[in-house]
Amino acid sequence: MGREEKYRKVLRPLLRAGLEVIPDAVPASAIPHVLGYERERVFGFFLVEYGDPQLVERLNEGWYDLAMSAGLLDENREFLVMLPRGTWTAAVDRRLRHRVHVWHRVRLLDRWDIMGAGAATFLGIRAGHPGFAMLALDNSVWLLADTYEAGVGVYAVRDPAHSPGVLSDLELLAREDVYKDREFGRDVTASLERKRQG
Repeated sequence: MGREEKYRKVLRPLLRAGLEVIPDAVPASAIPHVLGYERERVFGFFLVEYGDPQLVERLNEGWYDLAMSAGLLDENREFLVMLPRGTWTAAVDRRLRHRVHVWHRVRLLDRWDIMGAGAATFLGIRAGHPGFAMLALDNSVWLLADTYEAGVGVYAVRDPAHSPGVLSDLELLAREDVYKDREFGRDVTASLERKRQG
């Protein structure tokens, strides 16, 4: 993908959502996202029902409150967001069953709309229907959003890098190479090696 295509398909839509992508700045220590964390690690959660007339506004407000209280954003309002490796949106991603995503470092701008403009591009399937994973730069928290039958749930997971379940899932991925993606496999292997050394 060329620079202009990347700007048009990825960077500009994220800017409309209030996220500035900081290129080549993902910490090497960023833990790959897997779903093996234990329930007791969830320490913040909210749900907004689809019937709420202010769905996007309430989701944005809840996301920001949870992101701040959980420690997702650093002092520069930066964090990591999981995006498809290519230029497909989340709606296409779900339809085509692409499975490999990578962290991108972003800065939250003064004007943002994560659950509206963001969910309509790479952070969901349409406005008010998000589906994303976010990670604090220090690996201290994941913030996850997904759609359910009655509404949208957003929750925070404490210290995923020290979760035995996450470690177990990473080891399984390293052994089975489920995604057949060399770069993701290298990320998983490097994360496991750091865990063993630290």
